[in-house]
Amino acid sequence: MSHVEPRPAEPAGTTPRLHGREIEVLSAREVPLGGPRAMTVRRTLPQRARTLIGAWCFADHYGPDDVTVTGGMRVAPHPHTGLQTVSWLFSGEIEHRDSIGNHAFVRPGELNLMTGGFGISHSEVSTGRTTLLHGLQLWVALPEAHRHTARNFQHHVPGTVPLEGGEARVFLGSLAGDTSPVPTFTPLLGAELSIEPDATLWLAVDEVFEHGVIVDSGAVHMNGTPLRPAELGCAAPGLTSLTLTNASSRPARVVLLGGPPFQEEIVMWWNFIGRTHDDIVRARDAWEYGSDRFGQVEEYDGNRLPAPALPHATIAPRRNPVPGSRT
Repeated sequence: MSHVEPRPAEPAGTTPRLHGREIEVLSAREVPLGGPRAMTVRRTLPQRARTLIGAWCFADHYGPDDVTVTGGMRVAPHPHTGLQTVSWLFSGEIEHRDSIGNHAFVRPGELNLMTGGFGISHSEVSTGRTTLLHGLQLWVALPEAHRHTARNFQHHVPGTVPLEGGEARVFLGSLAGDTSPVPTFTPLLGAELSIEPDATLWLAVDEVFEHGVIVDSGAVHMNGTPLRPAELGCAAPGLTSLTLTNASSRPARVVLLGGPPFQEEIVMWWNFIGRTHDDIVRARDAWEYGSDRFGQVEEYDGNRLPAPALPHATIAPRRNPVPGSRT
């Protein structure tokens, strides 16, 4: 998926709601994905209040989207550097093609993880078999030591882990006795959680991790803090457990993200992550001038995405604000 905002903006009226010392609540903003009948996504990361949860630096939540009305997802070939993309669907199907020759289908409950490293390009198109498109697109910032790693693509189908009050699918990291075999460059947690009506999940978590919960459906309380659908609840390191309560008579679904605080500052612009403004300039020039850095996406019917114009000002590095500060 292509990040269409040159600079992440904070939506009006979405100052984080703080509940005690534990949970920060961030609202999503609606962003058109692009095209003449743009599919709208709900973006919770990045924004001024928070840039990252661990190394997770981007979160788009979309659907259920009736593709007969919106036209679905059609994202032309576009580049990435310095990050990994994580595609996770609840319904529908997306066709993925990339510049290292992978042709894959993203399906519900299956992890597709693409490593951009020094440079990769790919396209994403919802298939003709799709009627409702519903899922998440997530990005992971690569640490400096691995920022220029070789591009790669991995696919994994996690099993279902039964929990008292629900179930989990752990697509990255470890939770509830299950561990994903997919390696990561920093410690990460990613899991889809289903919560039964009027039930509570109790989860033991790593106390050095930050944690985020994106609510897809249900009236969910995170450690007692209410979250509405599409909101992101954030917990600072120090917690050894999380409780997720479904205060409704229908099943609820959330995605849990986690990782230790990412200590490096990042420069994030369009589909690139670097450390300096010049990193971004070089990546944009390489894409616009068709260098070999990003390769070619074969068999895509259409033109690739052009890069937007760079801002006139120097793009400043970003990291999470210091707790208690105002930005």
